[in-house]
Formats: sequence, C-alpha cells, structure tokens
Amino acid sequence: MENKVTTPVMKGLIISLILIVFAVVVTIFKLETNKALGIVPIVILLGGIIWANINFAQQMDGNVTFGQAFGHGFKASALVAGIMGLWVAFSLTVLFPESLDRAMEMQRTAMLEQGMGESEVDKALSIGKKMAAPMGAIVSVIMYLIVGAIGSLIGAAVAKKNPTPTPFQ
Repeated sequence: MENKVTTPVMKGLIISLILIVFAVVVTIFKLETNKALGIVPIVILLGGIIWANINFAQQMDGNVTFGQAFGHGFKASALVAGIMGLWVAFSLTVLFPESLDRAMEMQRTAMLEQGMGESEVDKALSIGKKMAAPMGAIVSVIMYLIVGAIGSLIGAAVAKKNPTPTPFQ
C-alpha cells in the first residue's frame, strides 16, 4: 500500500488559514501597533514550513532528498506568500480599512513631531494611503517568500532523509 502524501498546496492553505486568523485577531483587538506581535507571523510561517518538510519526509518514509524536501516546503511557502499578499490588499481596502486609518494617524503624529509642516504631512499621507494596499501586498509577498525559503532550508536539513538509490543514480 502506497503512503498518502499531503500536498504542499494543502499545507500552504493550512498555514495561510492560521496566519489569517492571527491577523484578524490582531486587527479586531487593534493590536497592529504592537511591534512585538510582528514576529509572530514569521514564527508561524517558519514553524509551519519546517513541519511541512518533516511531515513530508515522514510520509515518504525518509525516502527523500534534501532537494525534494526543500521543494515541497518552498511550494507551500510560495502559496502562503501569494495568499497573504492578497489578504493584505483585501483587508486594507475592504475588510479593515480602519486599521489603515489608525496607522496613518500614528504616522501623522510622528511626522508632526519631526517638525514637518501640516501641508507636507497631508500630502505624504494621501500618497501613502493610495499606495498602502499595493505596497503592503508586494512587501508581504517578498517577506513571506524569503522567510519561507529559510524555513524550507531548515526543514529540509532537519527532516529525516534516507533516500533509496535508484538504478539511474
């Protein structure tokens, strides 16, 4: 009987769902400005991708190479990055636009404290508000891809591997 292997798509969807639930909780409780919570999504992604690689190697009874394990984890990370990029854009524009307003108010205060004039601040914030969703999505995709690649490397390194040689190797 052949082992059933959970696909990277399913693992990516699970990790994305966990990250979205965390983001919703943070937004509902208005904790976006808590810098310490900013590390939690990175930890969730790293842990999730490492789990995905270890789980993949176990499901394959260790008959995997480093490259196969890395590829499995990176496919899951790429899906997570895409989903989270869409989530950022959607949440800032449709679901929780008030969180963007809160961030803009903090920026306004910081800019005024730095001595910028009211008109300069208004101009900068109007540009910032227009660019927040697309830039947030792009930055989030890049960040999740980088962290996902690191998680895939770690996961592939720690996953138990004992590949059976094939006659073509």
